[in-house]
Amino acid sequence: MHAVATTGDERDPRPPSPPVPPGGSPLRVDPARLRPSPGAAPGAGGGLAPLPAPAAHSGHLPVVEETSAGGVVVRPADDGEDGPQAAVIVRRNRAGRLEWCLPKGHLEGVETPQQAAIREVREETGIVGVIRTTLGVIDYWFSGETRRVHKVVHHYLLSMTGGRLTVEDDPDGEAEDAFWVPVSALPDRLSYPNEQRLAVVARQLLTQSPGLVTPEPTP
Repeated sequence: MHAVATTGDERDPRPPSPPVPPGGSPLRVDPARLRPSPGAAPGAGGGLAPLPAPAAHSGHLPVVEETSAGGVVVRPADDGEDGPQAAVIVRRNRAGRLEWCLPKGHLEGVETPQQAAIREVREETGIVGVIRTTLGVIDYWFSGETRRVHKVVHHYLLSMTGGRLTVEDDPDGEAEDAFWVPVSALPDRLSYPNEQRLAVVARQLLTQSPGLVTPEPTP
């Protein structure tokens, strides 16, 4: 039986509607020009629509490149569960609202995106995993007071090899809790449209190749 982190409050911590994402979509677009389209289904290509052009002064800010990695780590279903399960974290955004997110974080030192994804999943969910395939890349821009940031986030599908579900080992303390969610329900559970799209890809891959839920056998 797999351990599941729980809280004393069993209410759904999601906000009434998904918050505006910090960056647009897997397309190479500037999210400052995007907004959610009303009624867009998770994973749909029409989930974002243009906004008016940003203020001209933002173009004068220095540009900083950032790279992160993470993904969807899965395990087979236990008795009574609805298919393969994926580990997700609950964290609080800058506005204080709780969000459901995929585990991810910045590359450290000379890490590759694959190495960073495995480490971030372990730190934020407690689950040890091995990469089975690539899910996609989210590429977006955002601006602060002193800089514009171009961020690229690599996402992978991982299968669980060990560990237990917990946020106690998260060095940044950003994750407030972690849960197993059925892969079939993952697109609807996640807060951000760009991660919802990746969850759709993961669901499709596992439907087509159920063996991806477990590590490849050692030769």
